[in-house]
Amino acid sequence: MSTVRSRIASRALTPGAKLPSIRSFSTNLKVSKSTVVEAYDRLAAEGLIRSRPGSGFFVAAPLAPLSLADLGPKLDRQVDPLWISRQALESGDDVLKPGCGWLPPSWMQEEGLRRALRALARGNASTLVDYGPLLGLPALRTLLARRIGLRGIEVSPEQIMLTESGTQAIDLLCRFLLKPGDTVLVDDPCYFNFHALLRAHQAEIVGIPYTQTGPDIAAFADAVEIHRPRLYITNSALQNPTGATLSPLVAHRLLKLADKAGLTIIEDDIFADFEETPAPRLAAFDGLERVVHIGSFSKSLSAAVRCGFIVAPRAWIEPLADLKIATSFGGPGFSAALMLALLKDGSYRKHMEGVRQRLARAMAETTTKLTQIGITPWLEPQGGMFLWCKLPDGVDAADLARRALAKKIVLAPGNAFSHAQTASGFLRFNVAQCQDERLFRELALLIA
Repeated sequence: MSTVRSRIASRALTPGAKLPSIRSFSTNLKVSKSTVVEAYDRLAAEGLIRSRPGSGFFVAAPLAPLSLADLGPKLDRQVDPLWISRQALESGDDVLKPGCGWLPPSWMQEEGLRRALRALARGNASTLVDYGPLLGLPALRTLLARRIGLRGIEVSPEQIMLTESGTQAIDLLCRFLLKPGDTVLVDDPCYFNFHALLRAHQAEIVGIPYTQTGPDIAAFADAVEIHRPRLYITNSALQNPTGATLSPLVAHRLLKLADKAGLTIIEDDIFADFEETPAPRLAAFDGLERVVHIGSFSKSLSAAVRCGFIVAPRAWIEPLADLKIATSFGGPGFSAALMLALLKDGSYRKHMEGVRQRLARAMAETTTKLTQIGITPWLEPQGGMFLWCKLPDGVDAADLARRALAKKIVLAPGNAFSHAQTASGFLRFNVAQCQDERLFRELALLIA
């Protein structure tokens, strides 16, 4: 009964859908027919299903408002992914945010943004008030094609569509490629918003254990064979939350499996500009046949300037543009013009050079301070802002996060990133947000 009720609540079963017969349900669940009859009778009494004599049982319940919280694992609401995001977004300046996923405002390119804004204000008025081109500003797409080419990905501007963010890019691709019930592979652990977004698309999620060189290939092969997935979503470079980097060998084996299974891969590359040495890109090895490449500037330039992009096969661009019209209409005209100005004058390049240097120092300092209080990094990342850390034995990350909230500290517990819920002893730290000594003092007291 709970199985049918949850599938109706998640919209996997919609009004009018026929339910399995009493005999087939009994066989599949290995319960008696009388148990199934009793369950169906209760559901009918609740008004969720109805019987049609001679035809069987059908869903009768109207659709309830979609609740992402109800579709996910029953985590403590205080530490689930959506709650972590809310806390980091809504908390005041007096709250420490080592669990958030972005740079502090003081690290962003404020003066460059102000200078570019002044220039745009003096320019063509249409940039300030009109919709942008559907695929995005041509000059920016041309420049992006050259930048992406430096990572070994050969692409033309016609294969690039601008979006409002990396999240919108993945959302559009999920709308384009998925139907409810399709299986999607994700890294375990992975960026927690992948879970929330895929639940919104009513996908079945299967986690693949992530190693220090990429996904566990044996587990990936088993999942492909068993679940017949439609998609795999991953970070090739500076994986979130671990900071790990994909190795060429794992990339090669991964693509062979994807090609054999007809699997599409979404390569989320939003941390590309944080790398000191470029990692292998799946899209470069694949030539954009099975791999779709996405990125954005929200983490590196400004969270307020929403500008991302999709790099896809030529045949996909027009239907993706149609979806963009249906869901958000125009392109990011103003933010694209602002991004173009910063990329062209060289200020963004200089800004990111400084950010990488600051992050390298912060990574070393944070690693030392965490290690001194018994919190151990899982690996030493080649760049970026994230440290995936093992807590001392017996310390539960969710419990620690709840207690840290009382001290005005927002942490990111491991199980928020783990679909299999196997990371209860881990935390993700953003080293750029770990500059206050109070953080380490309070953590030492909390884990003592």
